[in-house]
Amino acid sequence: MKNIFLLLLISLTCSTLFAKKVKFAVNMTGQVVDSMGVHISGDFQDEAGYPADWEAADTEMLQDPLDTNIYSVIVDIPAFRKYEYKFVNGNQFYQVEFVPIESRVGYFFNDNRWLWVDSLAADTTFVGAIIFSTNAPAGLTLLRTVVDMHNETTIATEGVHVAGDFQGWNTQKTMLYSFGNDIYEIISYMPTATYMFKYYNGNTSTNTETVPTACASTGNRLVELIKDTILTTVCFSGCSACVTTGVNAPAFLERAYLSPNPSATHTTLYFQDHQAKHIVSLVDANGKNICTYKDIEGDVLPIVQENLSKGLYFFIIENKGHAPTVVKWVLE
Repeated sequence: MKNIFLLLLISLTCSTLFAKKVKFAVNMTGQVVDSMGVHISGDFQDEAGYPADWEAADTEMLQDPLDTNIYSVIVDIPAFRKYEYKFVNGNQFYQVEFVPIESRVGYFFNDNRWLWVDSLAADTTFVGAIIFSTNAPAGLTLLRTVVDMHNETTIATEGVHVAGDFQGWNTQKTMLYSFGNDIYEIISYMPTATYMFKYYNGNTSTNTETVPTACASTGNRLVELIKDTILTTVCFSGCSACVTTGVNAPAFLERAYLSPNPSATHTTLYFQDHQAKHIVSLVDANGKNICTYKDIEGDVLPIVQENLSKGLYFFIIENKGHAPTVVKWVLE
């Protein structure tokens, strides 16, 4: 990331004045809502006045009286930050939703949802009620735009933006976020259709890229959106990723997985997050803790079935600095 933009973000996020109302909402259509209600868990919780981050039971979402499938919560948290979160059908972390690939952070085996809060306007940031375990609010489709700024000498203090006919060509409305390596991206939601757009190194029309003829349509980029989509990373003012960049593609992988699964007698839990140690808890479908494996070293944990009834179980994997990972196990 270019230094000038980094310094801007540091100066903004260090101030306690830049608070923003953010509305998180989930659509539970098709789900049997747990008797303990619907919750949200994420790294915003301590910023919003809750005791700690990633606590499944702390932040309950309230049912909408006009649409009983919708649950939401409004929090005050600092602006100009990226937040990660998941929805929970209940109040235990093993009840967390499965986040589809297109919505994940994706880098370093991170399967959380993410939201970049880039506005100080006197309104409430709200992306819509995302359907539980899917990518977008009802009737809308996810579009993840990604641009490589590696070849730009500086990044404008106003940040990198995208504008298109899907948001009224407003060059100030949609700021992108960088997870590193000069790659900037953002998630938007819109109906399926064909859209034109451009990237901007700043937030005015004079900061626009020049899209090469080989990948342009009337001077703009074009996307035919027919399903939830992560666009191919392109270089600013280019048709492909910057040749000189050393960026790794997003690692859209699970932090851990079981094989075989389902299984009748034994299985093996494989860790893919490159952490030195893990704490693994096995719980049943009712949330009862069966056993806990502490300080597991290495990348594998063999599991032998001992006096367990057939059914659904969950491995909850914890390691420092990450949200817990939940892996389902079907014992036959």
